Amino acid sequence: MKKGATIRDVAAAAGVSVATVSKYMNGTQRFTPAVEARLKEAIEQLGYRSNPLARSMITGRTRTIGLAILDIRNPHFTNIVKGANRVALQHDYTLLLVDTEESQEREQTLIESLAQRVDGMIVSSRMPDDSVQWLLDLGKPVVLFGRSSRFQISSVGTDSNLAGYMLANHLLKLGHKRIAYLGFGRSRWNDERIRGIRNCLDEYGLSLDVYDAQSPSAAAGERACSGLMLGPKRPDAVICYNDLIALGFIKEARELGFSLPRDVSIAGFDNVPYGEYASPALTSVDFQSERMGELAMMKLLDELHGKSEANAGYSMLDPHLVVRESTVRRQVGEAVDEDARTRKSMSGMRAAE
Repeated sequence: MKKGATIRDVAAAAGVSVATVSKYMNGTQRFTPAVEARLKEAIEQLGYRSNPLARSMITGRTRTIGLAILDIRNPHFTNIVKGANRVALQHDYTLLLVDTEESQEREQTLIESLAQRVDGMIVSSRMPDDSVQWLLDLGKPVVLFGRSSRFQISSVGTDSNLAGYMLANHLLKLGHKRIAYLGFGRSRWNDERIRGIRNCLDEYGLSLDVYDAQSPSAAAGERACSGLMLGPKRPDAVICYNDLIALGFIKEARELGFSLPRDVSIAGFDNVPYGEYASPALTSVDFQSERMGELAMMKLLDELHGKSEANAGYSMLDPHLVVRESTVRRQVGEAVDEDARTRKSMSGMRAAE
């Protein structure tokens, strides 16, 4: 059996020291173009492959990034993984994924175990903001999804307040007045979405009926549907916490005999890929999930390479309204200029903040 090439073989072929080969392979030092060309040629000709385990023992680095998400079945998180993995591969890092399965009881144990195997972590969590300290105590660079108001942690997110406002304003433009919100109270972003919706409705003197789903899933949307649609305060439009809840709601509403969207308009958040293929196709707010994953990974890599100041703090992506067939006009009347109203109102709120 042919013995594989060693680092000493590469050094001899390139006419450099073993230390030079090691620094080049680990990316800890740059050399002149001539030296790097000789190293590259020697490595390719000899078919040399470094031992990742041995390299990590020497450098203390695994070149592995941990990504903890809440539910791999949710396409929003799948897209985040795609974006993060794309950037990791571009920089010769491997992604190690943990799915906490929406379990707050198991979340801390899983993330603590993940921290022992990686150089840094990107975390999506339902943990309250005042419970984040243990994450910092793990001693690894961390990037969070969603801003922490109490701790200095690099984070990425979207403007849920604006997203809620945009959906409410869209529905008001279509003539809807009885608007309900089917949320998920345990989410870090739920209150922000409610606040945006209410800010918009307040401008028209309208109130918001708030309901809570048991989980951020299609099954929870199904279970909640009859209570809203057959109850005493039947809405003519429902905004759901996410697209999965909205899709489950649509399915059950049709089984109950309602004609959608004629009897009720439905909208959600996340713009998951198959929302476009639902019947009716789902109106949603696009949170740029893949871009979120990319940006979170870039922030973490900057921290690992000592460039944290370049991307430090909170980075917010703008939400985009995607209008499809699940929301329709309820009454004839003068249309509201939703884009102009949104820009004007949100500009005033941000200035006040």
